[in-house]
Amino acid sequence: MLSTEKEKQESTAFYKEALEMLHASGCQFMLGGAFAMFHYTGIFRDTKDLDIFCKSSEYPKILKYFAEQGYRTEVTDARWLAKVFHGDYFIDIIFDTVSNICTVDESWYERASDGYFADVPVKFIPVEELIWCKIYVQNRERNDNADINHILLKYGKEVNWEILLYRLDTHWHLLLAQILIFQFVYPSEYREIIPKWLFDELMRRANEQYDLPSPVERVCRGPLIDQTQYQVDVKEWNYKSYTITTV
Repeated sequence: MLSTEKEKQESTAFYKEALEMLHASGCQFMLGGAFAMFHYTGIFRDTKDLDIFCKSSEYPKILKYFAEQGYRTEVTDARWLAKVFHGDYFIDIIFDTVSNICTVDESWYERASDGYFADVPVKFIPVEELIWCKIYVQNRERNDNADINHILLKYGKEVNWEILLYRLDTHWHLLLAQILIFQFVYPSEYREIIPKWLFDELMRRANEQYDLPSPVERVCRGPLIDQTQYQVDVKEWNYKSYTITTV
């Protein structure tokens, strides 16, 4: 976290320069992370990194452009993440998630929210995709449940719940769990924010699970939300890890 006024001035200058360079590169990008949180909730967090989302076809162009300007670049994880470094500051260029679930595609750009950051016009990732990405972050070291609750509290009436349900259709249990947590945290607000039809549909699915036979394979889906604490299930307790692969 940033602590001094000098650091804040340096970070603001970095954000502004980086965003102006991203525009100059001619590449499509959206702002996510802490600054998307600020856009949708008003909660501001000082940070030394800038989270940029783009399609996988865009990130090599961004890396090349910054490298030509003298920045150090890195393909951190070819599955989902690259970085640009500038002193103590850096840009995370995100185009997927480690499990290839939240892949950035053209629909993100189409529904992105317009705004400004550091006096530079930007697009913020859609609120539905912000929730979608965050719902899989439930590690011991970092859990984004509270972030999602704050997004729903401050921006939930603008959420397209049909799109969010579509995004989480395969993993709808996580959406139901998040809604129940939101009900617990904000008992006086959830009725106005969470649509009843969505709650009824998810509860119907949950009840329906008891009518199905138990799965033949012993599968643990825990690694989708925490890649460390569920290793014991896979390595010692003979559960198959629930992973998504691409061809």
